[in-house]
Amino acid sequence: MKKPQLIKLAGILAFLVLLLFAFEVSGLRDNFNLSFLRNTIENNVFWGLLIFVVLFSVGNLIQIPGWIFLAAAVITLGKFAGGLATYVAAVSSCLVTYGIIRFLGQDALRGLESPIAQRLFQRLDRYPISSIVFLRMIFQTVPILNYALALSAVKFRHYVIGTLLGLPIPIFIYCLFFDFLALHVFALAPQ
Repeated sequence: MKKPQLIKLAGILAFLVLLLFAFEVSGLRDNFNLSFLRNTIENNVFWGLLIFVVLFSVGNLIQIPGWIFLAAAVITLGKFAGGLATYVAAVSSCLVTYGIIRFLGQDALRGLESPIAQRLFQRLDRYPISSIVFLRMIFQTVPILNYALALSAVKFRHYVIGTLLGLPIPIFIYCLFFDFLALHVFALAPQ
């Protein structure tokens, strides 16, 4: 890997560490829990959902698992409305992460000279949408996937289409799972 790409990656790492540090020191990271998210949505659906989308986006950048957001939405709104809210928040989160990481690092991963990396890039270049759909179905909104795709020089439109098509099935499955847990294990019903 060449020096300019290493500098870009170091800059991204520094940005993410500073962002995480800021959230830890400010105490805001403590608000990324099921109870807080549920209360936020319940208190005012419109503003609560807007805050939900923003928190999901920030949470994705600082490594907060997406299932916390999904569980809060399903428990609060039910599996259909909660799933839709999570889908919108997850797509928004992926787009925000793509924009920030792409801005900071452009195509820094293309400097990897590994034969494995080159094969992966060839596959991504040849089948960008289907590759992203497959990755989303397996890894959903995992931050490292978002970072890798943003730094791989994949086109924005391919990223968007792959994300839009790849997230519904896993979100639907998780909605059913969390709805089952809420109703049958924890005896919680959506409000």
